[in-house]
Amino acid sequence: MPEIEVILGLLVAVAVLATLASRLRVPYPILLVLGGLVLGFVPGLPRVELPPDLVFLIFLPPLLYVSALFTSWRDFRANLRPISLLAVGLVIFTTCAVAAVAHATVEGLTWPAAFALGAIVSPTDAVAATTVAQRLGVPRRIVTVLEGESLVNDATGIVAYRIAVAAVTAGVFSLWEAGLSFVVGSIGGVLVGLAIGRAVLWARRYASQDPSIQNTISLLTPFAAYLLAEELPTYLWEQLHDRFGFPGELHFSGVLAVVSAGLYLGRRGSDVITSSTRLQGYAVWELVTFLLNGLIFILIGLQLQYIVEGLSEYSMAELALYAALISLTVVLVRVLWVFPATYLPRILSRRLRERDPSPPWQPVMVVSWTGMRGVISLAAALALPLTTNAGDPFPERDLILFLTFCVILVTLVVQGLSLPALIRALGVEDDGSGEREETKGRIHVAQAALARLEELEGEEWVREDTAERVRGLYKYRRSRFAARFEGDEDDRIEERSAAYQRLLMELLRAQRRTLIRLRNEGKIGDEAMHRIERDLDLEESRLEV
Repeated sequence: MPEIEVILGLLVAVAVLATLASRLRVPYPILLVLGGLVLGFVPGLPRVELPPDLVFLIFLPPLLYVSALFTSWRDFRANLRPISLLAVGLVIFTTCAVAAVAHATVEGLTWPAAFALGAIVSPTDAVAATTVAQRLGVPRRIVTVLEGESLVNDATGIVAYRIAVAAVTAGVFSLWEAGLSFVVGSIGGVLVGLAIGRAVLWARRYASQDPSIQNTISLLTPFAAYLLAEELPTYLWEQLHDRFGFPGELHFSGVLAVVSAGLYLGRRGSDVITSSTRLQGYAVWELVTFLLNGLIFILIGLQLQYIVEGLSEYSMAELALYAALISLTVVLVRVLWVFPATYLPRILSRRLRERDPSPPWQPVMVVSWTGMRGVISLAAALALPLTTNAGDPFPERDLILFLTFCVILVTLVVQGLSLPALIRALGVEDDGSGEREETKGRIHVAQAALARLEELEGEEWVREDTAERVRGLYKYRRSRFAARFEGDEDDRIEERSAAYQRLLMELLRAQRRTLIRLRNEGKIGDEAMHRIERDLDLEESRLEV
């Protein structure tokens, strides 16, 4: 029971802090981390510990999956070069830079342990980066690059982390084996993810179309992809090792498996998913994402008290110095990498220059400053083994945990809070490309409806007055979005649309009041009320476009 009370209390804290963040217009991950930090030092609260395996399994797969599910494959593929430079090149560069600074600064920290710290803090957080960027109205390409980076760099960071940890625990390191493990793990994870995506697509096509069943399959998909990629190859390789003496170990990337499955289903899922399932699915995933994000960010803050307990051998001045140097390295390395990675390829390649001209420096600066860390770094730090294979304590494990938390705190709070001011100072604004594409799509679908209506007018079941009424609706819709797409100076269509929407909203409010009154008077039951209420909700959602 205490565990249930703690979870319920944390959910209440998440709701309160997220509400406060909305009122203050601050990205909620920032306030949740600070709130968790304060709560962690409140006397009398029960100790909250995060089992590493639980963090990786419960939090990581669904958060990565939903990000991949709603990622535009077209935009992801179009920006594959900058995404790859950030998700692979920058992660490796950050790992090496942090390892060098940590080894030079912290007395007694071995190179393998320093590389483990570098790998832990190298990947950015999918939630923090996109939450901040989307709320600030930056150009769509920036959001796409940040989303793509945070999806892929988790796999790069975790593979580098495992290599470094293996070097610490075993006491040996082979560059050749590390490179091979990276390639095999990445390719294997992608293949497993695509296989799971195809299997889930088949299952959802032939399973019951009940939205609850369909969305249950959706919720289980990221866990299936992650577990199969992480566990099955290792188990099979162990069997081959026992029978035939195959050397080494085999690990596939569960992170890449989840991302691959999400991208595949996001691209192909619309063919088999019904409208009612989609409506419910959006709500389900939005709630799951919010709760998991809220819990993990507040739990990050709650860990600091227990981390500090294991650092009594260091003075506060030493800890502050180490934290400042590592955090500064993480921030500066990103800035030093992003600008050359953006402009140098264009300088060297005329073809690239012609196809994709160099962007202004202001958006590049925004990307270089949007490098928040979060759940991946925390989970990796907590997953550090307690001892090496020889039975010795893992070198400086508590210090690595502390430094990881400081990097998360600094990047989330300092960069996250300063980012809006930076964007305003640089004059970076949304280019409107997303809205233009949506408007263009609405024009085309309205035109398709009119064309199909003309084909059906000769059918005996289509009444003339009904066809004329529907034709007027879609002609008006086409004209409205065409005027918006073409930037028509005449606002009469938009004014009529706003007046029309206002009128219907008033009518919907009247219907809701009557519906509730009928329920309260006992003239209709709750089940009938909810069915009618759902129809009214759908009508209102259509008015919002």
